[in-house]
Formats: sequence, C-alpha cells, structure tokens
Amino acid sequence: MADYIIGIDLGGTNIKAGLFKGDKEPVREQSVPTEAAHGPAHVLTRIRGIADGLMKEAGISPTDIAAMGMGIPGLLDPEAGISIFSPNFPGWENIHIVRKMGEHYDFPVFIDNDVRVNMMGEWRHGAGRGADNLLLLTLGTGLGSGIVHEGKVVYGTTFSAGEIGHMNMYRQGRPCRCGSSGCLGRYVSAVGMVNTFKEKLDTGRTSIIETWIQGNREQITALMISEAYDAKDELAVEVMHETGELLGYGLSNVINLLNPELIIIGGGMGSAGERLLGSVRASVNAHALKLPTEKCRIVQAELGSRSGIWGAATHARIRLEGGRE
Repeated sequence: MADYIIGIDLGGTNIKAGLFKGDKEPVREQSVPTEAAHGPAHVLTRIRGIADGLMKEAGISPTDIAAMGMGIPGLLDPEAGISIFSPNFPGWENIHIVRKMGEHYDFPVFIDNDVRVNMMGEWRHGAGRGADNLLLLTLGTGLGSGIVHEGKVVYGTTFSAGEIGHMNMYRQGRPCRCGSSGCLGRYVSAVGMVNTFKEKLDTGRTSIIETWIQGNREQITALMISEAYDAKDELAVEVMHETGELLGYGLSNVINLLNPELIIIGGGMGSAGERLLGSVRASVNAHALKLPTEKCRIVQAELGSRSGIWGAATHARIRLEGGRE
C-alpha cells in the first residue's frame, strides 16, 4: 500500500524535501542547492533528484509514494498545476510543474504557493494548531503571507490572496518590483531592514557593525543587526524598533480587516523573535481596533525552516483525499 508522501519546499537558494509516513514526522529529510540560474529544466531535474534520493535512502520505490506536494514561490495556478511566474528564477514562466513531474512519476503531484504551504505546516503542526482564523507572515528576502479564515485557506480569484507585502505604506517610497512603490515588504523584510540601516549610516550614524564589516557595507545582514541589537548598539536597536513599528501599522490594518485570532511570524527574519515582536505588538496595541486586538495573539513560528516540507506533505494528503484546506 502506498502510504508515503513527499513534501518539497522550493526556495531560491535551496530545495528542501521530506519523506513522510502520512503527513506526520518526516522519516527522511534532504536539502540541496537550487541552482536557479541554470534555468527551469535544471531546477526540475534537481527536484526529481532529491525526491529519488529520499526514496533510495528509505529503501522504497515510487510505487510506495501516495503523492507529492510542492511549495513553489511566486504566482501560480494550483488547480492547473502551473507556476506562472517566480521573480527569483530566471526564465521561469508558465512552467507546467505537475505535467513535468508526471513524465517521470505515476503518483499524483500537487502544487501551491510556498508561503501558503509554510502556513499549512504551522497551522496543522506548529504554532497555529487549533486556530480557525490566522495569518502566517514569512519575513525573509521579502514579506509574504498565508491566510486561514473560518477554517479555510483563503486563495482569492487569481490564487494570490494574502499579498500583504504589497500593502502601500508610503505614497512615494522605495520602488518595488511589483511596479508600485512604498510597499510594506520593501521595509519590513531582511532586505528592507538592511536598507534602512544603510540609509541611516549614510547620514553619518555609526554602529558596531562597521567594525565587523571592515568598510564593506554589502556584507551587512539582518542577523548582524540582531546581534548588534543584543550588544545594545544604538543604531541597531533603533532600526529593529522602527521595522517592528512599521510592521505593526501594517498588521493593524490586517487585524481590523480580517479579525484573526492568531498571527504567526516566520521566515528567516522571524528568528529575531522578541527583538522585533515587542515593537510590533506595541504598534498594534496603539493603532488597531481594541476588541479584535485583545483577541489576537502575535507569536513566533515553531517549525522554523521545516514548515515548508510539513505543509507541502499536508497539502498533498488533503488534495489526495479530495479535499481543500
């Protein structure tokens, strides 16, 4: 009986994969570099390679696999199995992932947006267990989100619901690749926070980080800002609080609009934890409506970088059973 599920989390840097019995704790995990610059065909070959590697390690064959779930960044049509566009993948336009995988495997393959898949992992197995109204925000290179409303995942007309990162915060702000400017994700993300930090250095401000990078500002990272924050560096503390405050403004709008019981902060920058979340909560408490704010918790994600493979496996299991999250 085929009772294994493969969960794939496709990232711009790495492909992470897990082999699950059902969609519980993975029995095998692997990660390989994506090598996105080599084009779509190469990336798909890498995905098949890591899937085959998991099966080989576990001593099983494709006939033991019930389904594969995949989290894919960018715009896509999960019903048709097509990835329409992914900004960090050169030449990646209208890639029929399900059909391409079907050329090599007989088991069904299901795809969804990578942020929604991460949200599925946290909802079913992490910080969101038991909640019916929640959001997951992933703070990494950009800002993405997945939404659960009344126990159902929100997709929208074009499967693009949840683009909170493109909420306009400044009428004329930093340009965004979406074609607009002043988008929340251009400020509240790892890249955004680093850019804020550099802008303040350009005005003559100083920081302990300058002694770490020896004049090469391209080396500055969000992790460095967190470490400088812990060292009570004045500029790092200011930038972290400023970033958290702006995120709080954005989440105030979300709370007023969607009335969630839980907001989960994940992604690489989410590891800043209370350094960031303290300012987020203070801003929300000051600006969101009182009653929905009192009923909404803002917490850090629990599964870390594993949420994508867990969510992809869960998505595959639900779709295999004929359901929809």
